This record gives sequence, C-alpha cells and structure tokens, in this order.
Amino acid sequence: LQLVQSGGGLVQPGGSLRLTCAASGDPLKVYTIAWFRQVPGKAREGVGSISKSGDITKYSDSVKDRFTISRDNAKNMAYLEMHSLMSADTAVYYCGATTSTSTRFRIPDEYSWWGQGTQVTVSS
Repeated sequence: LQLVQSGGGLVQPGGSLRLTCAASGDPLKVYTIAWFRQVPGKAREGVGSISKSGDITKYSDSVKDRFTISRDNAKNMAYLEMHSLMSADTAVYYCGATTSTSTRFRIPDEYSWWGQGTQVTVSS
C-alpha cells in the first residue's frame, strides 16, 4: 500500500481546508484510516479515524465538530475536511492505515502505512 497526500497550505483563522489521502497498490477498503498531526518537538497526535466501510468515525476532542473524516473506497481515497481552523491546528498532517478493524487513533505505532505528510498553516 502506498499513500499519497495532497491539499494543505496556508489558511486564515476561521477558514477551511480539505486534505486528501490517495491509496494505490491495495484496495483502500481493507484498511482502517486515521489522520494524525505533528508539530516540531511534539509527539504525533491522533486527530481521528474512519472504519473500513466508513460507517464509524471518531475524533479527538480538540477537533470534534470542526473536522470531518470521510472515504470513497471506490476511488481509493480518504479525506480530512477541516473547518473553523485555528492557529493551534497548525501542524504537519499525516494519513495512516492499518489492517486492524479497530478505530483507535491515539497511538501512531498501531498504523503501519503512512502518507508523506502535508503542512497546514493557520495564520493571518
């Protein structure tokens, strides 16, 4: 499995962005997907996850009601839509994949495949 991310960039506070995670080499439907973010000097932080079929999503308290994770297995794509962005959301964002059916997303080591990361900067 290879994961290639796109999207991200610079956005003003209160703005929105959508990140995309495109899978190749294996059908995305066999993987649980999670999104993480990381700022320099800090551990990678789980943002949320989505089950293989897309019927279960989970979010960290810091992004709940602002971020939405979705997937389109037919297109082998996963998405992270971010709204009401704040400076605290500034980070490098990563999509991760695991064959486990668990939708836990707190521990990066539980995910075996990773996108390359994409910078999101929220600043005026």
